Amino acid sequence: QVKLVESGGGLVQPGGSLRLSCVASGPSLDYIALGWFRQAPGKEREALGCWTKIDGDINVADSVKGRFTISINNAKDTLYLQMNNLRPEDTADYSCATVCRAVVANGNVVGSWGQGTQVTVSS
Repeated sequence: QVKLVESGGGLVQPGGSLRLSCVASGPSLDYIALGWFRQAPGKEREALGCWTKIDGDINVADSVKGRFTISINNAKDTLYLQMNNLRPEDTADYSCATVCRAVVANGNVVGSWGQGTQVTVSS
């Protein structure tokens, strides 16, 4: 089982930047994907983008393209989310997971998920 820990969230003014980190740890890092997600109050969880072992190219969702960038370190145990030109609508809980899409099967969320880190964009 993989443990994921997010960090880097906080309060930032509109137009500001934050870099989030997702660190994976465990006896065996056998995941084939790592992705970033966010969920604002009252809204559905949104997949922002992910890295996959098979397809190493990392894309981000159209909603944040041009402002957000996802990258992964050489050891493939840390996923980053660089967020620039932040807007109030970016306010959300940001999580990482060993999946590219949030899926529920047999009442359980598929994959390993971190606890999340809160990002608040406000003046």
